[in-house]
Amino acid sequence: MTDLARLSLNQETIRQWSLPELVEGCVAADVPGVGLWRAPVQKYGVEAAARLVRDAGLKVTSLCRGGFLTDIEPAARAKALDSNREAVDEAAALGTDTLVLVCGGLPAGSRDLHGARERIADALAELVPYAATAEVRLAIEPLHPMYAADRCVVSTLSQALDLAERFPSEHVGVVIDTYHLWWDDTLAEGLTRAGAQNRIAAFQLADWVTPLPAGVLLGRGQIGDGSVDFRWFRDRVAEAGWTGPVEVEIFNERQWERDGGAVLAETVERYRAHFQ
Repeated sequence: MTDLARLSLNQETIRQWSLPELVEGCVAADVPGVGLWRAPVQKYGVEAAARLVRDAGLKVTSLCRGGFLTDIEPAARAKALDSNREAVDEAAALGTDTLVLVCGGLPAGSRDLHGARERIADALAELVPYAATAEVRLAIEPLHPMYAADRCVVSTLSQALDLAERFPSEHVGVVIDTYHLWWDDTLAEGLTRAGAQNRIAAFQLADWVTPLPAGVLLGRGQIGDGSVDFRWFRDRVAEAGWTGPVEVEIFNERQWERDGGAVLAETVERYRAHFQ
């Protein structure tokens, strides 16, 4: 087993690469896993993408994203549920058992965080039987509180677990993303709780760098450039029992302007320096 045996490169980390370039780059760098996103996979073709990755000997570690389950209006809610069922089908076709959910923010004009979270629970109750049949696990990703209004009302690991625990652990888990969770002083307890229930479904790395860019969403930093203690995460997540892939997912416009090969080489070097 090489020191990169658990490493996975999320597609968005090197957005400037096509899917074939991503696959070729990962094979050349001995990176065995890739995390994929629905839009570029759909553009390439789901079956073609599955075949490309499989023939290269790579593993799809996750598909992002499902979710956005907080709509109040019935037609919008039905559309979201249909989209999530399609995402489950795509995950199964790609050979991954992990569909990452960004659960959705507050509907327009609403201030009811509790009601939004309950609608997520109701939607999960509808989606779990479908996903279970496809052997795909729904993975709730808590996002940093600055995203609560428009992207995800699930802001802490504790909140994600409160939702996940309503369902069997083999069907609903949680995502541990260093960028979103590094600030939470209750995280250690949450990881112990998640580990005891076998709830960890994915583990993602990105750093928190300041000042944040105007767009915020595209401000994730390369490993080692910011405030996150990656060795702490490595040890705590291992203590929680996670032995699966470690996926680097970085949204950063400056990084997307660089040569993709240089970004990949840097990512591997930083992973070795700050995580291993």
